[in-house]
Amino acid sequence: MKVSDRASAAEGEVTISRKIPESHLSKTLSFFRRQGHRADPPAVFQEKDFYSHLIRGILQVKRVDRGRLTCLLSVEPAVANYFGGLHGGAVAATMDLVSIACARTVVAEDKELFLGELSMSYLSVAPAKAEVVVDASVVRSGRNVTVIAVEFKMKETSKLIYTGRATFYNMPIAKF
Repeated sequence: MKVSDRASAAEGEVTISRKIPESHLSKTLSFFRRQGHRADPPAVFQEKDFYSHLIRGILQVKRVDRGRLTCLLSVEPAVANYFGGLHGGAVAATMDLVSIACARTVVAEDKELFLGELSMSYLSVAPAKAEVVVDASVVRSGRNVTVIAVEFKMKETSKLIYTGRATFYNMPIAKF
């Protein structure tokens, strides 16, 4: 690939620094092509809450108690990464969704929840077609703050593969 061909190498309008060696540019562009990168994603992917619908489609609620929530997550191809394991973004989105649901078991409906912090530890990988048990529990809930801990374990072995913590700010709903 010649320097003059760089702008047309990637689809659409792209600015590529001349300081990038040709070998690095070629490998980078090849990586995106292998990932299925497209300049314009299909319209269905641009719908409001598309990703939330995708995550809810692979998640089953198994148990709800005050301060605790257990779900079962199925690792489907739609949420797998290039290597066939559960994509890190799907893990974080699942944690966000499950944390909010768990917090709602202790925070009154007249308060809104605002995510202040989300931390994740990716300890291992959930392979394709695996089932993962997602356990969420309230660590602390006060007048203004609720903290949720979430663990993802392989259903078959109980091996801990992801863990995280979400901190929510509890705010009264504004009345207009």
